[in-house]
Amino acid sequence: MVGTGGPVASFSVWDYVVFAGTVVGAAGIGLFQAIRGRKETTSNDFLLGGRQMTAVPVAMSLTASFMSGITVIGTPAEAYRFGAAFWLFGISYAIMSTITAEIFVPVFYRLGITSTYEYLEMRFNKSIRIIGTTMYIVQTALYTGMVIYAPALALNQITGLDLWGVLVATGVVCIFYCTLGGLKAVIWTDVLQMVIMLAGFVAVIVRGAVIAGGLGKIWEDSREGGRLDAFDFDPDPLRRHTFWTIVVGGSMMWVSIYSINQSQVQRYISCKSITHAKMSLYVNMVGLWLTVSLAVFSGLTMYSIYKHCDPLTNGDVNATDQLLPYLVMDILAGYPGVPGLFVAATYSGTLSTVSSSINALVAVTMEDFIRPVWKNLTDKQVLWLNMGLSVVFGFLCIGMAGVASMMGSILQAALSVFGMISGPLLGLYLLGMFFRSSNSTGGLTGLILGLVLTLWVGIGSQFYPPTAEKTLPLQLNITGCDNTGSQNYTTVSPWTTATTPLTTQHVERPALADSWYSLSYLYFCPLGTLSTVLIGLLVSMITGGCKQRDLNSDLFVRTNDLICFSRCPSSQDKKLIDEAGSDAKIDYYDFKITDSQVGVMDKSVEKATRF
Repeated sequence: MVGTGGPVASFSVWDYVVFAGTVVGAAGIGLFQAIRGRKETTSNDFLLGGRQMTAVPVAMSLTASFMSGITVIGTPAEAYRFGAAFWLFGISYAIMSTITAEIFVPVFYRLGITSTYEYLEMRFNKSIRIIGTTMYIVQTALYTGMVIYAPALALNQITGLDLWGVLVATGVVCIFYCTLGGLKAVIWTDVLQMVIMLAGFVAVIVRGAVIAGGLGKIWEDSREGGRLDAFDFDPDPLRRHTFWTIVVGGSMMWVSIYSINQSQVQRYISCKSITHAKMSLYVNMVGLWLTVSLAVFSGLTMYSIYKHCDPLTNGDVNATDQLLPYLVMDILAGYPGVPGLFVAATYSGTLSTVSSSINALVAVTMEDFIRPVWKNLTDKQVLWLNMGLSVVFGFLCIGMAGVASMMGSILQAALSVFGMISGPLLGLYLLGMFFRSSNSTGGLTGLILGLVLTLWVGIGSQFYPPTAEKTLPLQLNITGCDNTGSQNYTTVSPWTTATTPLTTQHVERPALADSWYSLSYLYFCPLGTLSTVLIGLLVSMITGGCKQRDLNSDLFVRTNDLICFSRCPSSQDKKLIDEAGSDAKIDYYDFKITDSQVGVMDKSVEKATRF
């Protein structure tokens, strides 16, 4: 009987057919794009789709890229255990989309960059660019390992397939269509995968509503179980999820992902105009709202069905990340092909994220490490290097999946990694774009110290997790289970995360464990960002940042300077006026060209951006 615990059914032949069809479809898109674009052999075509993409497919790709298998599996489990507070991320998505579209997109478009980290060399120096790129590569490889691990966990739970076999298969499929089709294949595959991902959630909700007695009954059960109490305004920064941690910390974390992360920036700068780029972000915002709403409601559906028999406490699953796969086989096994659709949804989210990561890793490696050293490579050589790097990074990400399996809750671990590394990087970009007084010495010092702080608190929290009262899930019970204690749920395989043990062994905790190490993981990013900005400004002013001259105006957000106010034209601006002629009209601060001498000015601006 559904919702009463015990073993569930396994995959049917039709489930395997549906799942295999999804994988073949993804690979087929890569092959189609490779054949269709066989005459497009430049690096620009491979990495940026020739900068001719339109808003809607890019928006769907943006949504799919970070709404991965981690979201499909982790968010419903989060809502099931802790309630609907995750819905508040909808506010964070709106803030993130606005900041990215109105502040970062114009700067990156104006500079015509391929790698996000080119900006760091233009604004600071080459060393900072290399450090920024290296941080990104480490972060992305680790995150992608988590993304590969998530569906492997689901497939192992549902089908019993070998975990390493699933891991390797995921990486190989992504390598295949990334290598053949480049960014166009990645984006159009993301579109297909986004549709399948949403269909998987809908299947769970619809069937769950039939079993529970309607959507209204699910909502009522969730209300009675305290799952709808999302607005917790407690300012305590040690609380895992409150209104403030999600809206403040979550907004900054998502800004760091969409504004400076190469995987996302590479998508919207592939658009054929800045209007399409901005539109893609706002359409993406709607896609994120839809996705998180379906994911959270899937979790509430799970609670309505298991409110009297928690599979985790009952020992039917070994990890929180196996809850949704267990539900799928419990309620959908009687519909051949539908469980296969769910696994395809999980797998689709993974393929989209992994392929995006591989493509972005190739882009930054080529632009930041290879091209500066070997400047005379032909387009053919660059294309072959791109393909070779796709294979290398694909297998690197597969290897990182083993590391990811030891990092606890997959959703929280993934967001923690972004906070620890992207936070200081975001601070560095804000330092460069908003403060003319910041110099390379201040930027480097702020980045290093900001990274040290976030790694200190992040790694410390892994060894000394917050106390139970800060992270305690909402009430769950097993009074309605038919077979309580069906498994020894204190036994944990090396591929699963630990559940609550029967007895808690006392561990000596250092003085910082209940304060510093207990900081909400969503505050890792604000900590890194603010510390980088503040330390960077202080060191810059001490080391002569306010005496800087000749800074290219295109490198800054076009608002009043926050420190070292100056509206006077620099010597570089004066040089541009001389080259453009006396009829040119230039706003020295906003750097707007309004004359007809576009040809001369284009060359001058190109020189300025490399200044």
